[in-house]
Amino acid sequence: MTRELLIQCRDGETKSAMLTGERLSVGRSVDAGLCFPEDSGLSRQHFVFEAEGENWTVQDLGSRNGTFVNKVRLTERITLQPGDRITAGQLVIVYAPEPPAEMVVFDCAETDQLTPVLPTITTNLEHALARHKPMQALLHAGLELSKNRPLAELFPVILDLAIEAVDAQRGVLLILQEDRLVPKANKGAGFRISTAVRDHVLNEKSSILVCNVQLDDVYKNRQSIVEQRIHTIMAAPLQSKEQILGLIYVDSPLVLREFTNEDLSLLTVMANVAAVRIENARLAELEEADRMMQRDLTQAAAIQRRMLPGKAPQVPGIDLAGLNAPCRTVGGDYYAFFTHPDGRVSLALGDVCGKGMPAALMMMALHARVQVLAENPHNLAAFMQRLNEATCPTCPGNLFITFFFCVLDASTGEVVFANAGHYPPILVRASGKTEILELGGPALGIIPSASYREGRASLAAGDLMVLYSDGVTETTNANFDEFGEERFIELLSQRRQEEAGAIVEAVSRALNEFAAGFPPTDDITLVVAKRL
Repeated sequence: MTRELLIQCRDGETKSAMLTGERLSVGRSVDAGLCFPEDSGLSRQHFVFEAEGENWTVQDLGSRNGTFVNKVRLTERITLQPGDRITAGQLVIVYAPEPPAEMVVFDCAETDQLTPVLPTITTNLEHALARHKPMQALLHAGLELSKNRPLAELFPVILDLAIEAVDAQRGVLLILQEDRLVPKANKGAGFRISTAVRDHVLNEKSSILVCNVQLDDVYKNRQSIVEQRIHTIMAAPLQSKEQILGLIYVDSPLVLREFTNEDLSLLTVMANVAAVRIENARLAELEEADRMMQRDLTQAAAIQRRMLPGKAPQVPGIDLAGLNAPCRTVGGDYYAFFTHPDGRVSLALGDVCGKGMPAALMMMALHARVQVLAENPHNLAAFMQRLNEATCPTCPGNLFITFFFCVLDASTGEVVFANAGHYPPILVRASGKTEILELGGPALGIIPSASYREGRASLAAGDLMVLYSDGVTETTNANFDEFGEERFIELLSQRRQEEAGAIVEAVSRALNEFAAGFPPTDDITLVVAKRL
């Protein structure tokens, strides 16, 4: 059954969506039916609406921060009733909102006609405008400014309307940009506006009229005015609320007509209306740019997700699992599995120093290089050195990459590894004892001539090797306490007898419970390899 959803977003915007089909999921993931990638309080797949006969149900999908219906946390699937409020992250969704009551009701019972006892005056728009030229000019301006125009096309329209309204011979519209007035439209040329006029409009936030500059003691000796033989001038601020956006200046060198107080009032009102329209056009362009950026980020996130493993490969003798949770739409963490014909498997995990799009671009470049070099990984010291040499020329000075790579032989349990400045992996023995693979070298992208060493370790049956990014141990709660390495190692030791996938899920759940809704500050990536 089709139902309406009323959605109140984090930015205050309210929009509606229709529940159709059988299922509609909500979350940060681009795969969600309703996707809100910038809401850090949502999980990738947070909750789901599902059809059940003539009704709809809602169910939490194991989200980090929970889903609430009418302020009660969901613990099981429930059937929704019209008007129910679902809250998750910064979203508020009303299911099947009740239609608003009628604001105005005409009483049809009272059918008697009203007979006026006093003289009745009637008019129409044409007659009203014929006797009020300023009103006619304002109506014309309102109609023109209501049209949807780009900002660059809006400026000359505003100036033409102002010149036409006050019968000026010429004029110019100037906008403040970085404390400097920049002409955006003009009729006429060679304008030399008196600084006294400019400063009065901008500093006093008021319009100015000089009926006859030759008779005004303040302006008659101003060289900029005298040279142009100007007779009458007006200037009005383009003011939106308390902010001055610029000014409109008009003048006339002819003695045939002087501007009047009525002209000044009309120009002032038109400038104010125009300023509001300019501000709205600016906001619309910013919103459109933001929408385009968000669309690009969403597409970039989808591309990036495809570069990461959809699931771990099946390798005889080894149980593998991985997790990546970016703190923004796109992230700078990377992990990968590479299987080899001889039965070995390579594990990789990297972390770009930084977040967002720059880190994501560096991560994708790293992915391409590792894909090539990992085809035949024999000498891992040379492998890491070549990777560093390829990274340095394209790595900005404020970014670098920490990276760990290893090759695991399932038949013997031997692990050969090289580390470029990354957090050392943790070995959890079947007995519960833990070890740290300390051997390492400098991060990628800093020193082109850096050298690396190859290390070796061994996994016995039941042993774990855990690769992770700093987002795991540096997960923070509202008190700014960190999850920490000690708590992480203790959790791994307690769960060491479980499957790799269950261990990854246990770590993710523990991090969510520890953060208790506090938004993540870094990407979280985890890889677990367990020898069977």
